[in-house]
Amino acid sequence: MEKPGDAARAAPELQVRPLTGLAQIPAADWDACATSPETLAAGDETHNPFLSHAFLSALEDSGCVSRRSGWMPLHVRVECEGKLVGVAPCYLKSHSQGEYVFDHGWADAYERAGGSYYPKLQVSVPFTPVTGPRFLIAPGQDVELATSALVAGLRALRQETEASSIHVTFMQEREWAAAGALGFLQRVDQQFHWDNAGYAGFEDFLGALASRKRKAIRRERRDALTNGITIEHLTGADLTEEVWDAFYGFYVDTGARKWGRPYLNRRFFALIGERMPERVLLVMAKREGRYIAGAINFIGDAALYGRNWGCSEDHPFLHFEVCYYQAIDFAIARGLRRVEAGAQGEHKLARGYRPVIMHSAHDIADPGLRRAVADYLARERAHIVEVAGALDTLTPFRRGEALGSSSEESE
Repeated sequence: MEKPGDAARAAPELQVRPLTGLAQIPAADWDACATSPETLAAGDETHNPFLSHAFLSALEDSGCVSRRSGWMPLHVRVECEGKLVGVAPCYLKSHSQGEYVFDHGWADAYERAGGSYYPKLQVSVPFTPVTGPRFLIAPGQDVELATSALVAGLRALRQETEASSIHVTFMQEREWAAAGALGFLQRVDQQFHWDNAGYAGFEDFLGALASRKRKAIRRERRDALTNGITIEHLTGADLTEEVWDAFYGFYVDTGARKWGRPYLNRRFFALIGERMPERVLLVMAKREGRYIAGAINFIGDAALYGRNWGCSEDHPFLHFEVCYYQAIDFAIARGLRRVEAGAQGEHKLARGYRPVIMHSAHDIADPGLRRAVADYLARERAHIVEVAGALDTLTPFRRGEALGSSSEESE
């Protein structure tokens, strides 16, 4: 008869290997985990560009992500008997900037009580509020066992680094449920996404809106392109250094006004232009022979992901045209299922974007802080769900009540 403990001793031993950079793992191994059926089982996206080795390594190789920037790469690689089980994009952080899931209040309260909130472990894509898998499972692995192994690896890394907590942000709902079952605290937030209901074109989409909203959007699109403004879609070989220079100028101006210091440098954009040009879409506005505004998007197999925008000239409604309406045009033409236009922005409702619940999970070592955060999150979850439900009644679609007048507020 098997003695107590024999099964535990016989269980294969997991090896947790922290990676201080994507250069320490072959791109093919990382991308195989990021695109495996096991990783993607719960979603419709078959290629999330932000989880690719090309994108994440560009952040590192450009210096945007580093110990100096407060985003020290410490990716988790879990093996079993020499075979890869899975990986997780992870960073040892000394601050809470660039995450879009805000825990500054938790940090302040803990520091006032005499604790050290930093460093913390952040499982995410830096500077990118886009939902996607966070527990990247190797092909052929059992999803539940691999997820448990990656969580165990993260907790071991938390102890080794003396981090206060683990934060997994913008994760899939399936992963969120699994993390909750493994003891993580669950959090929700909301964004605004546009869904493609099989529209044949932009006018077909407008046909689904209330008459007043339909007319308002047509007017915005017309007014945005006055003064001789034209729009270009640039991808692949179109992404020349001259184009990147123009866009980067717009990005720096917006970043300086919003955050004080932009997160991304010029080298990063050059690298993604080299490594993944077919996954990048620049929507650029031109007037009198020169670019005056632009927005960068990343192209998945199921979605278009809008990220950053900027301009050198202010024109009414140009932001909406470049960031939202052109994205819808592109998604319809490509047969993409949705447009995710970034964080924040209730003004997106009037443009046909709907509220969507986002998910994150948090594992806090200190029992006192954990109890306080758990109590706060229980109340916050109820509030977020209630607000999202209320906002969904304010969409411009015919079945719902239309929003009020248009605004020129930008993201």
